[in-house]
Amino acid sequence: HALVRGIPPRAVMAELFGRRDGCSRGMGGSMHLFDAERRFMGGYAIVGETYPVAIGIAYGIAMRALDDVVICFFGDGAVNQGTFHESLNMAALWRLPVLFVCENNRYQIGTEIHRHSAVAEVWKRACAYRITAKKIDGMDVLTVYQASRDALAQIRAGNGPQLIECETYRFRGHSMADPGSYRPKVELKAFEQNDDPLNIAIAETVTRYPTPEELGAAGPDTIQRLAGHLDQGGHVSAEELAVMQREVGEEVDAAVRFAQDSPEPTLADAEAALACNRHGEVLV
Repeated sequence: HALVRGIPPRAVMAELFGRRDGCSRGMGGSMHLFDAERRFMGGYAIVGETYPVAIGIAYGIAMRALDDVVICFFGDGAVNQGTFHESLNMAALWRLPVLFVCENNRYQIGTEIHRHSAVAEVWKRACAYRITAKKIDGMDVLTVYQASRDALAQIRAGNGPQLIECETYRFRGHSMADPGSYRPKVELKAFEQNDDPLNIAIAETVTRYPTPEELGAAGPDTIQRLAGHLDQGGHVSAEELAVMQREVGEEVDAAVRFAQDSPEPTLADAEAALACNRHGEVLV
């Protein structure tokens, strides 16, 4: 999300390294990336805190009659927070320009959605507030693009907020410390091969489970599916895709080197941050 808003990769990487040249001057880290100049209003370590921030910004947009829309991203693990329903209610009541996007990977950190939610279909909750909502294949970039474009057009036309539930799947654990052992191997392999779990289970009676290395190299993931669309549609060649992949790898390597060479924040930086915007200047 930070990259989409135009934050340079090296500024993002430096922030992840906790360095002074990061977008939050090394004091935000992975949980608090922020860049008001690029209208990226940040991530929050507190689950569900994006909702009220989005509502506040959208209210300001509505008050100034601007043609802008707030896109509020959250995961399935945040939909049981009280602020979710409070914010949906306020957005619907005041017809605020907000697009709520739920990235539902089914496991939040490590608990499958049916174990923590009585209603596993997140999009249905928006219907209680008369908010237009839909569930789409979040693993298909073109589907997400089309659904988002349509929703944004409706919001800008004054038809109130909308919600999109992107049904996704997380191939790896929540973090490097999470082996993801709470998920059946059959399920993981089914999503990687885009096949029915029953078919996979039957096949496994005569074959072996893949190794972790094989699982890590399996697909199709979102990027691979997009590459397939582009190739089949004649938009790019395999050679052009290989060049893009190499260039992205080089850009990531350069960002890591930049972050490693960046200085650490000082006490003066921390004091300056405390004094920043003390008088409530407009950020957006």
